Amino acid sequence: MGSTEAGLRPVDLARMAGVSTQLIRNYADAGILPPAPRTPAGYRTFGSRHRRALLTYGVLTRGYGPGTAQAIMQAVHAEDLSRALALVDAGHAALHEQRLSLKAASEALKALAGQAPDDSAVPRSGLRIGEVAALLGVRTSALRVWESAGLLAPRRDPGTRYRSYRAADVRDARLITLLRQSHYPLDRIRPVLDDLHHAGSSDALRTALGPRQAELTRRATAMLEGSGALHAYLTGDGPAEAG
Repeated sequence: MGSTEAGLRPVDLARMAGVSTQLIRNYADAGILPPAPRTPAGYRTFGSRHRRALLTYGVLTRGYGPGTAQAIMQAVHAEDLSRALALVDAGHAALHEQRLSLKAASEALKALAGQAPDDSAVPRSGLRIGEVAALLGVRTSALRVWESAGLLAPRRDPGTRYRSYRAADVRDARLITLLRQSHYPLDRIRPVLDDLHHAGSSDALRTALGPRQAELTRRATAMLEGSGALHAYLTGDGPAEAG
């Protein structure tokens, strides 16, 4: 990665990156920057490699977030390239999982729209488990499995302890049924239901999918840029440019 060329003060790096001088010192202490030699008086001196490390960290932060970006740079400066690349891979894997969850939500909403265009298609009164199973064309055992997995939470009648499914429970069960028919595993269905509960309705969730897709695209692009900056820093092909 090249040798360190002394000559830059913390304030010089701070001005280049548009941050405070104290933050540069913090980065050096944290290992985000490579080790810096000190003058006889005890002052750190920085060089081109430190400038490139600082700019690389900034680009990584935009794609992977500050915590992961810091861990990547720390691993690089500890000469643990395997860990640095594992962190990069984990970031991309997490983004891919979010894409799969987004796809599942989109497909479920499309299928749900074809079966139940609005909430009026969902029974309003409490239904027993057998009635819900008959309505959705599934076995009661499937509903129990989904409940055990934490995907459904029907109320229990205080006296009989029978399950009582509300309209929202039936809607959730319908979504689960549609996704299971498309062979989605239960752990991938959970984020879809979480999103639906957070949005409040299928229409609100459908509205939220567009901006979420745009955000995933932005992050993927930023990760690509970060990976390129990291490669340039590792190979010493030239200083990363501030963006």
